[in-house]
Amino acid sequence: MFGFLKPGKEAPASNGEPPTDTGMPVPPAAASAAPAARPGWAERLKAGLRATREQLNRSVGSALGAPIGEVGGQIAGLFGLGRKIDEALFEELETALLAADVGVGATQALIEDLRQRARKDALTDAAQLQSALADAMTGLLAPLARPLDVGTHKPFVIMLAGVNGAGKTTTIGKLAARYRAEGRSVLLAAGDTFRAAAREQLEAWGERNGVTVISQQSGDPAAVIFDAIRAAQARGIDVVLADTAGRLTTQLHLMDEIRKVRRVIGKALEGAPHEVLLVLDGNTGQNALAQVKAFDAALGVTGLVVTKLDGSAKGGVLAAIAREHPVPIRYIGIGEAIDDLQPFEPREFVSALFD
Repeated sequence: MFGFLKPGKEAPASNGEPPTDTGMPVPPAAASAAPAARPGWAERLKAGLRATREQLNRSVGSALGAPIGEVGGQIAGLFGLGRKIDEALFEELETALLAADVGVGATQALIEDLRQRARKDALTDAAQLQSALADAMTGLLAPLARPLDVGTHKPFVIMLAGVNGAGKTTTIGKLAARYRAEGRSVLLAAGDTFRAAAREQLEAWGERNGVTVISQQSGDPAAVIFDAIRAAQARGIDVVLADTAGRLTTQLHLMDEIRKVRRVIGKALEGAPHEVLLVLDGNTGQNALAQVKAFDAALGVTGLVVTKLDGSAKGGVLAAIAREHPVPIRYIGIGEAIDDLQPFEPREFVSALFD
């Protein structure tokens, strides 16, 4: 039998956190102690991308023979040594970009872009290339910045896929909180029937956000999601977030199963899924590009969520995806907090990467 988790209290519109007001009087000391202000998203993003910046710094420092911490060991130091633009500068910059997993194709495109800008604008000082590099990287990533509009269908069905451990279930919980904060009704489908822990984790997110979770103890994941979509139609739900089991792209039988899930979603609701989100672990570097290609071939991926960028020195892989297999990046994640998943904004990302 399918299990229907009753929704809990309505999540507040601020961030999807469960209510904390118990109705008890607040002691004077507690009332006067204001919590420390949490850093804003831009500041948290910059902190999250520290590992990638440090990798860039190490590469630049190695190329210039300078210890980490000295000016030559900083990415800005590559442009701030009063040197002229020459071939050696382009080679050192190329090494730094490759070290950050920007990828060969994207790195070559960026370097060629810088060469053209230098010629066109008659640039001679290396310092003039720093803003040019930021502009070139932003230009490369800009086509991927296409926010997801979940208001085009009702219910709007989002199917989430990815390898084991990429963060699909947590992403679903954060997306549910985001859509609830926008005033939308949400239903979760526990389509990962292979792991009891995944179902329990999703149910915990459902309780936290005050949304219904449809699950099954075991069995066919496609049937769970089919039932969830039909329930969403009957209840007038705005958004359905459908979890699927993690799978390796090399396991062909598992990829066949997820294709079946997509087909069944289309049978439950014509035109669905309206979005196929692939969740990528930002720590995997160039392997993330391979995952995009494989899942896109199997499912027709329409958007990406890149998670765990705060633990990775490989944030440059977004540029590789933009160059080699462009798919819209809907959201990026840098931490565990419920608001650490935000829409992708290229200029903001590049600023955090190089500043």
